[in-house]
Amino acid sequence: MASSKDYLTFVLEQLSGLEGITYRAMMGEYILYFRDKIVGGIYDDRLLVKPVPSAISLIPTVTYELPYEGAKEMLLIDDVDNREFLCNLFLSMYDELPVPKKKKTTSKK
Repeated sequence: MASSKDYLTFVLEQLSGLEGITYRAMMGEYILYFRDKIVGGIYDDRLLVKPVPSAISLIPTVTYELPYEGAKEMLLIDDVDNREFLCNLFLSMYDELPVPKKKKTTSKK
């Protein structure tokens, strides 16, 4: 099941207090970026984030879920209605997220 654009819009509105939130549509789902780092995504109308230690410590009851079959487990964020919690979560996670890999450039000969 693909995620709805309405759910994406809602989550983006909740995160509107942060600068640098972007997304990319991918096979009916949405990858979420914070300052160019992948923080998580929206899968089947669920907000899932990477399981970094700071995120685990901020979530009272940690629930791991698969975004899709064959993927690594991510943390389910149930409290999407709490704008302050979401912004604090993303801010606390930022330093622990991996730096994006440089794209390889091909040279023409």
